[in-house]
Amino acid sequence: MTRTASAHWSGALADGSGAISTESGALSEKPYSFSSRFEEDGEAGTNPEELLGAAHAACFTMQLSHMLAEAGHPPSRADTTAKVHLRKVEGGFEIHTIDLVLEADVPGIDDDQFHEIATTAKETCPLSKVLAAAEITLDATLRS
Repeated sequence: MTRTASAHWSGALADGSGAISTESGALSEKPYSFSSRFEEDGEAGTNPEELLGAAHAACFTMQLSHMLAEAGHPPSRADTTAKVHLRKVEGGFEIHTIDLVLEADVPGIDDDQFHEIATTAKETCPLSKVLAAAEITLDATLRS
């Protein structure tokens, strides 16, 4: 199975701009720029770190839901936010940490089992595996 996305860029880094698209059409010519990537109140548009965070949150949440269901506790709700931390280092930038913040309603599960499954899901989802160069933290809250 192969999934495809593409990016286009015109101009230099600081004054250029680009667009990101996906094969599925979920993203079609979504703009990105230096400003949308590196400035807190930058112009409208996306950035690679935001997209990475969305993908990681989705991957982890799907893995978690599968593992909870396999344990006999399918979640009635699982919401994950991924906070991707980018910092300037010598020679450029790096993603040093990704914080996954999870809130879930899981009927019939105890807190220890929930946290054990959530930790395993964090470690085994395909995107966590490929992003292992960054520290990946998990703050999991069981709401039921």
